[in-house]
Amino acid sequence: MKFRREPMRIDIVTLFPQLVGPLTRGSILGRAQAKGLAEIAVVDLRLYVADGERADDSPYGGGAGMVMRLAPLVECLEDLLGGSLAVPDGTRVVVPAPAGSVFTQAMARELSSLQRLILICGHYEGIDERIFDLVAADEVSLGDFVLTGGEIPALAIADACVRILPGAITAESAANDSFSGDGLDWPHYTRPATFRGVSVPEILLSGDHGKIALWRADRARERTAKRRPDLRS
Repeated sequence: MKFRREPMRIDIVTLFPQLVGPLTRGSILGRAQAKGLAEIAVVDLRLYVADGERADDSPYGGGAGMVMRLAPLVECLEDLLGGSLAVPDGTRVVVPAPAGSVFTQAMARELSSLQRLILICGHYEGIDERIFDLVAADEVSLGDFVLTGGEIPALAIADACVRILPGAITAESAANDSFSGDGLDWPHYTRPATFRGVSVPEILLSGDHGKIALWRADRARERTAKRRPDLRS
């Protein structure tokens, strides 16, 4: 199997690194890094907050909540981008936010082809909007709901990108994932064959791999039609 020559670099910029760090070291994310397929750095934004200052401030115009200040984030990005806010080819800056484009498997494939992905975790009421005037950044949303901060979406995006890097998981598993084609994956079963009176479909115990493949394709179509008809034309 052919792997990327250089690992994909992912920087997760956050005010709460203790929420992010452990999850970047476990499961597929951890194994992909051990294989040299990815490098994930958790960047503590508080290191860029001057002594005696806050990372956030009250919003102009009044209202509830606090807004993340520009200065710490800009200084952090300048460090990550080599002294300027110019985003080089092969790098994307992404801000998880409700106002963004909805994240999809297709977007995960697009982002996973990058050399570097910088994920900026907003918090409170969000980031001062002028960040998008200063740096080329894209907003991406997990869906139509609101979370406390960008840490959970950033981890979801990182996980979705890393698991489809060649060598992170088996090629067969990646090819059969939901949304890798035009629908959902088929249902899966494992031992024991019967548990509390509920049995595995007999076809899966038959050893006839041709019939099993047809059964799985049928179940995938049925599941997609029932649960996500929007995925089919």
